[in-house]
Amino acid sequence: MDQEPRIAVFGAGSIGCHLGGMLAAAADVTLIGRPAPMAEIERNGLTLTGPGEARRHVRRLATATGASAAARADFVLVTVKSADTAAAARELAGHLAPHAVVISFQNGLRNPGVLRAELPGRPVLAGMVPYNVVRSGPAAVHQGSGGALTVEDDPAARPFAAAARAGGLDLTLHPDMPSVQAAKLLMNLNNAVNALSGLPLREQLGTRAYRACLARCQREALAAFRAAGIVPARVGPVPPRWTPVVLGLPDALFRRLAAAGLRIDARARSSMWDDLRRGRPTEIDALQGEVIALAGRHGLAAPANTRLAALVREAERAGPGAARSWSGRELLAELGG
Repeated sequence: MDQEPRIAVFGAGSIGCHLGGMLAAAADVTLIGRPAPMAEIERNGLTLTGPGEARRHVRRLATATGASAAARADFVLVTVKSADTAAAARELAGHLAPHAVVISFQNGLRNPGVLRAELPGRPVLAGMVPYNVVRSGPAAVHQGSGGALTVEDDPAARPFAAAARAGGLDLTLHPDMPSVQAAKLLMNLNNAVNALSGLPLREQLGTRAYRACLARCQREALAAFRAAGIVPARVGPVPPRWTPVVLGLPDALFRRLAAAGLRIDARARSSMWDDLRRGRPTEIDALQGEVIALAGRHGLAAPANTRLAALVREAERAGPGAARSWSGRELLAELGG
């Protein structure tokens, strides 16, 4: 590709703004999102902060609120919530250029398949964002943890990968994205624990009782994966099958062993915490819900994930600021601990 790639980010919330803002250093980027934040970014630019208080202010961005703005894009990054994937594909279908490559940077296991079903004949690639990003202001987002993006290893992804790296994004191409997505789902099972704790991620993960909640959810997920023949990739310092064991270690030992791999700053929180704070629907159905469904298909129970999902739905119904914050011991007791 001789010229800068044209990239549209459809569903430019926290993750989408982060990706688009970083890519703007090496690509022609259009953010497509809700009117209020897009207007704020149009007026004032986008501020990106990250680990080590790294800061970047980006003005080289176009903004839009409708799918027609993706018409010229070489790459369309889909970053909407999982429940909105099919609708997003239908909105984009009539506007995509013939050569456009769609990349799903979403949680859960099934979003690339949903996009392929709604966009037959178009190249759709799976992507994974390993770190946490939350909105830190009207036109600002903060990356609170580290890690490398992963995108399906396909020739169509190479120009995007080059632009991402030129923009300062750490990115790897992987031949087996279902295994990577399974590994990410194991990590994302903590989103609900963090949201219900009300604590920053580093403080929550530093507390053994909360980690015990996550370990229970992961054990149920690993059992469901084994039954389904799914082998999660190793995307961190510990093989997935050993993660629940490491989570159960005493706090001081866990902190020493996990310090290098976690790389979580003091401001980091889960996107689910942010959703509850803002009164928006969470992705609990694409996280705990995915484990519950997979377990059920293979005759297994997933009681910890089931109870945690119910508690998140109760918090959703309570509304912004009204949900209770659970201590680690209280939450573990709810899960049968």
